[in-house]
Amino acid sequence: LNKLHYFRRSGVQHLFLQGVAHNRETQQQKPELIPSGKLSMVRTTMEENFLEGTLHFLSEFVSCQHYPPKEIISHLIRDILLDSHQAEILKDTYMLLMKIQMLHPANTTTVGWDWMLLKHIMEDQEKPPGWLLFLQYVVQTLEDDFQQNLRLRLLQKSIAKKVLSCDMCFNNVKEIVEWLVAAVTGVGFSQPPEQTQEIPSSSTEARAECNLSAPQLASPDQTEVAPPAFFTQKVVLLLQRMLSIAVEVDKSPNCSSCKIADVIFPFILNIPLRSQREAFLNTMESQLLRCKLLELLFQHSCDVPTTLPLSLAKILYFLSHSSVLLPYQDETATWQRWDEMLQYLSLLLMSYQNVILEHLRSSLNDRMDLIIQKAKPKLQDGDDISHLDIQLKVEDFIKRMQQVLGQPFAPQIMDKLHMLRDLFLLATA
Repeated sequence: LNKLHYFRRSGVQHLFLQGVAHNRETQQQKPELIPSGKLSMVRTTMEENFLEGTLHFLSEFVSCQHYPPKEIISHLIRDILLDSHQAEILKDTYMLLMKIQMLHPANTTTVGWDWMLLKHIMEDQEKPPGWLLFLQYVVQTLEDDFQQNLRLRLLQKSIAKKVLSCDMCFNNVKEIVEWLVAAVTGVGFSQPPEQTQEIPSSSTEARAECNLSAPQLASPDQTEVAPPAFFTQKVVLLLQRMLSIAVEVDKSPNCSSCKIADVIFPFILNIPLRSQREAFLNTMESQLLRCKLLELLFQHSCDVPTTLPLSLAKILYFLSHSSVLLPYQDETATWQRWDEMLQYLSLLLMSYQNVILEHLRSSLNDRMDLIIQKAKPKLQDGDDISHLDIQLKVEDFIKRMQQVLGQPFAPQIMDKLHMLRDLFLLATA
């Protein structure tokens, strides 16, 4: 089952919580609410707005056997994590929430946040200092619950089904896309004032190009001093994870990915910088969604659109018939536009191969069965292409570039074309 992407994900793993774990005895006992006497002490500190006391008592009282009620978790989120401006309080609150989540993972009845709260925080122009920690916590609760219900084959009972289903609440998914585009482009996306630092204008695009490569979560200490590029990176990765869950939570990932790609498509056409488009596409966690989106992009750029289903033959068709229709700044050289096109075509080919080989069009339940059965990939009729087909299309493209760019043209074009050819040859081996 190692081939199944979601089985490789672990639950909550936090640097500061390594010593907190279930032992054999406590695993056999059913967890209970924190005793009423202790809860009374916690509620007294809440009424007196004594934050340190609330956090201290809860840290002491939460254990493998005892968990706080939902309203107290909600209080930690709304009234402390999203309201406090003290770095130490934010850190302690986040650590406490993660401890509770590790020992007593949230489900649809115990989760302490809702979509309206998330929407309010993500769209607030003056975000509270703890908003990134909150977003990390939200994604962690979604992830843990998704994993648990996947193992039980009960995704219909997951938190994700309630808030990220393309069948039941597609408007929520549309909002994630809007937040993601805002984070990548910086349009309508603000940082807390105390965390904002100036980025020299000359390096803005370079930062955008490289700051989305490492999928690591922020620690509470990092959020105190991190520059805007750090926040952009984390937010984009977290939102991409949410989109990936949205693709998988319903019975047909194929249909869900089509719906989401249709929403993203007009946005990607209007993202102004290549570095931003690459950041959006390269951080996309769902190979199926990336495949659908790139297919739409190339279909749109074809001089004569084709009705072929996506296959190796269709990707070859794109090589012969695609033009450059994405918006570019005036100073962008023509060869760079074609260079970007070839890069995305290689990305489409690699994504398509992953979709086919890993059965990504099938539901997760069916996919588990296919992997267990070691089922062969389901190929399309158009996947039967010859090495001669590939060579002829590559030669035609070179002639086309000679006409468009003149001779000699940039070596980067030939490098990417050779890489694309090698990927085709590998796919047909």
